[in-house]
Amino acid sequence: MEIQGRILEMLEPKSGQSSRGSWKKQEFILETNESFPKKICIASWNDKIDLSNLKAGDEVTVSVNIESREYNGNWYTDIKAWKAEVTNQQNNDSGNQGLPGLKGEEAPPPPWENDPGESDEDLPF
Repeated sequence: MEIQGRILEMLEPKSGQSSRGSWKKQEFILETNESFPKKICIASWNDKIDLSNLKAGDEVTVSVNIESREYNGNWYTDIKAWKAEVTNQQNNDSGNQGLPGLKGEEAPPPPWENDPGESDEDLPF
């Protein structure tokens, strides 16, 4: 199953020891892109996927497995990520959003604008 949305928060990684050995868990909060957005806590276990490139504000598509299990008469549901792709990174360069290859550079002027000092009086109309 795939879920699309915006990362609201990357939670602190957790780790521990169990009878099966050591474990690591990284969770993040995703807000869906729906008319009534929902917040979902998604977990990645034991470095199954690399979350180092994700940060708050990123638009992502996350592939997940949803599983419920029973323990002492109570049911618990886990949403585990097995793939995460950034679809649109949050960019602080306000002038260059959406322009590939312009990392911090100024965008070139549109081709229909004249160079400074150039006149447009030579147009035939």
